[in-house]
Amino acid sequence: MEIGVKRTIIARVFAGLGALSGAMGLLTIFTENPLTTRLAAHGWANAATLFLLIALYVLADGMVSFEKSKH
Repeated sequence: MEIGVKRTIIARVFAGLGALSGAMGLLTIFTENPLTTRLAAHGWANAATLFLLIALYVLADGMVSFEKSKH
């Protein structure tokens, strides 16, 4: 496995979690039933933002390590 590939996979998992959290936030907004959800809509949005920021950081870190390994 090349250098940076594992980080790319981890970044894709976090991006998927971010997209799933964003979808849950939209679902929470449309249903507006706070008794059946654990987080409010802004909580799901915060989680999605956090997951996507982590994904971007890990992806950028993987790109940097891949470029350093080429030299």
